[in-house]
Amino acid sequence: MLITFKSHAAQDLIMMKDLAITLLGIIGKHLGERGVITSEELPAAIRKLEAAVLDAKKVHPADTTVHPGQDDERDEEPLHLGQRAYPFLDMLRQSEKEGTDVMWGV
Repeated sequence: MLITFKSHAAQDLIMMKDLAITLLGIIGKHLGERGVITSEELPAAIRKLEAAVLDAKKVHPADTTVHPGQDDERDEEPLHLGQRAYPFLDMLRQSEKEGTDVMWGV
């Protein structure tokens, strides 16, 4: 299942449900059919996400990777939380600058 995040300050961001649940959980939100991160909540949400990315790199390096499926035989570096969170973090930062909410829906 795909989740679409929208903001007037950035292009729509589409991500897999599992990643959306993880990122929203880090900032204290729950994935519902629809939701919003208000402009007032953005500074705290950005701080929490940035801290989680830094913490994951330092404290739990094994937990920061996503391993390719068994069918994927390419020798690529696994994706780290920071790489997976960057597009969402970028949307939050742009929305904070514009003073606009970030909304999502299924």
